[in-house]
Amino acid sequence: MNPSDTQDIFDLANTDMQAVNQLIQEQVDSDVALIRQLGFYIVNSGGKRLRPLLTVLAARALGTTGTQHHTLAAIIEFIHTATLLHDDVVDDSKLRRGQETANALFGNEASVLVGDFLYSRAFQMMVELDSMAVMRILSDATNRIAQGEVMQLMNVNDPETTEENYFAVIYSKTARLFEAATQLAAVLTQQSPAIETAMQEYGKHLGTAFQLVDDILDYTASADEMGKNAGDDLAEGKPTLPLLHAMWHSQPAQSEQIKAAIVAGDGSAALDDILAIMQETQSIEYTKTKALAERDMAISHLAVLPESEYKQALIGLAHLAVERVS
Repeated sequence: MNPSDTQDIFDLANTDMQAVNQLIQEQVDSDVALIRQLGFYIVNSGGKRLRPLLTVLAARALGTTGTQHHTLAAIIEFIHTATLLHDDVVDDSKLRRGQETANALFGNEASVLVGDFLYSRAFQMMVELDSMAVMRILSDATNRIAQGEVMQLMNVNDPETTEENYFAVIYSKTARLFEAATQLAAVLTQQSPAIETAMQEYGKHLGTAFQLVDDILDYTASADEMGKNAGDDLAEGKPTLPLLHAMWHSQPAQSEQIKAAIVAGDGSAALDDILAIMQETQSIEYTKTKALAERDMAISHLAVLPESEYKQALIGLAHLAVERVS
């Protein structure tokens, strides 16, 4: 297996992921036609299921022999999907993964309520696992994600957001679920506290690197590559790290232009100017440096694992998360 090849990693996890996908399909079924229709649309919308993939790879790297890791992986995906449904309503997004969002097709009301259905389904599945440790970690993660979404909402149109606050938001809204995905693999396989902590740290740093790269891609990728419109974060007034760094390190007039775009929440007219400022201030390079550091920290925590193709796949995923941006 070549750990730097995405297809090799997916091939390694193929049997596990088929089982996870089957479980997701079964659990999203409902007697309520709209839930069934919207649920199937969401779960078949082309996502790579990175978080459940992490769960099954980590569990295999830690020697799991049962099938409970499939349930954990499906739970993680339901929680993630529910957050996406709610996010798209809050952001009034019309495009995700290159397709129309659920709220664009079915309306905000249906999206919010089906998101609630997926959250509650995830907790039903947690109960079936009969593990207070699993319940504690996932209930804490779900609450932290919600806090992160509120924190991000408070930061919208606020050019005074600090780098520390930015990292607090991306930990809560993104990295926390990555962290839970890999930590739970250690809990499931009854690892020592040291290994559980190492897996938790791997997930946290990988999730942080992943979100940093997503924030870069919002300014550098095409709509086809990103699956949404370039510059959406700027148009929504979201002060992400590339934008903040450009504002902090540009000339006063340029800084004021960026501040005005953040406050107005409509930077589409100024997008080309702001991209030029980012290039001048090397803000994309700065953000990528941060992502590379997070990647390296993630990989360092895998040193506790025995050598296996699954460990190499986890290392490969960390590299691939950052290599999405050139």
